[in-house]
Amino acid sequence: MADKQTLPAAMRTVIAIVSLLAAAQANSLIPLAYGAPGNASNPLIEKADAAFYAMDYRLADSLYTLSQDIHPGDPSVYWKLSRLYVSMGETILPEETEARRPYFEKAVEFAETCTEIDDTVPEGHTWLAASLGVLSDNAGPREKIKRANIIKNELERALQLNPRDDVALSILGSFHREIADIGWLEKVFAKTFLGSLPKGSREEAEKYLKKAIAYNPRVIRHYHELGKLYIDMDRYDEARSVLEQALTRPVLMKSDERRLRNIRLRLEELSEKTGS
Repeated sequence: MADKQTLPAAMRTVIAIVSLLAAAQANSLIPLAYGAPGNASNPLIEKADAAFYAMDYRLADSLYTLSQDIHPGDPSVYWKLSRLYVSMGETILPEETEARRPYFEKAVEFAETCTEIDDTVPEGHTWLAASLGVLSDNAGPREKIKRANIIKNELERALQLNPRDDVALSILGSFHREIADIGWLEKVFAKTFLGSLPKGSREEAEKYLKKAIAYNPRVIRHYHELGKLYIDMDRYDEARSVLEQALTRPVLMKSDERRLRNIRLRLEELSEKTGS
């Protein structure tokens, strides 16, 4: 066998990556959250998952892309790339919209490819909805309305395929909350000039967010969204309880760090508002 020093640099890099990921797996760095953690028929995806859950997004990107080249017909590669690019885009500050946009556009492309290869993969629909949602943040009114209907349809398809998909449930809860917060006048305007607006209610938002927590109690986002909903509904004690629970959950995504800062600010505001 050739000495390590005589191996090509690229080969030495691959060996180093595999060794690193084997150690990561041995140290249980892969939590069960944000989608299934592995693919027994594609060990390279398992290594990419290990990097993703260790929040080494650059390494995960390299490994998922390599897996895509080797297994171009594997739909799981594409929804996981979509999830990765949403996660990478969310590491950039929300106000830096132009810097975030390319990541979210790529995420949409990857998720669409997944659903084109196999429409029965629920995560493809979930991450298509997620990527369209973050991409819509700075879209115009007409484009937002158009995407809102697509997002709702994709989430409903994901839950038809997997009713326990906590990510889809959480996003659908947020979707209902945002639609419910649109004023009556804005809804009339949207319906008259922009097309049909999906229905949404705070009651439905609460139902979906509670289900998301029940199916995956480790995810900070689920609690954060439910806490914001309770604040909107003036249910301050419940909001405080939910947000305090979020502080005890593990950081699974880099964006969770920003969520935790936001949660602490909301808890301070609640204390000032309620005097407790």
